[in-house]
Amino acid sequence: MTYLLDTDHFSILQRRSGPEFQNLATRMGAHTPADFALSIVTFHEQVIGAHAWIQGAKNPRQVVEGYAFLDRAFLDYGRFTVLRFDEEALSVFSGFGGGLRVNVRDLRIAAIAIANGLILLTRNRVHFERVPGLRFEDWAVGGEG
Repeated sequence: MTYLLDTDHFSILQRRSGPEFQNLATRMGAHTPADFALSIVTFHEQVIGAHAWIQGAKNPRQVVEGYAFLDRAFLDYGRFTVLRFDEEALSVFSGFGGGLRVNVRDLRIAAIAIANGLILLTRNRVHFERVPGLRFEDWAVGGEG
């Protein structure tokens, strides 16, 4: 395993269309599926998103769409190794201290990547460049992002 998909890159894969998807799929195609993992934190973020969609539904059709998204996320997760926020990740997370001005779930994802020696694939350069010791790349852009 070499790469951890951030929630944004995973969401691009789930859309299965558009230039970002094409860029990401092409780059991932040069690797084996075993080179990629997801974090339990990304699953948590997707569950929160589905929950918000369902709770905010204005009509029954939107409720169906929210549950369809949740079902799709559940199925898509089965294609990847899922890494826990475990004691090692907690130790890395605790070492960040305060003042990074980064969302707590993003810091947990970063901690999982660092604890497992992985490169995080993300579009969120602004926040993740603040995290000491984190290696990250953006494969959704053209070229060698």
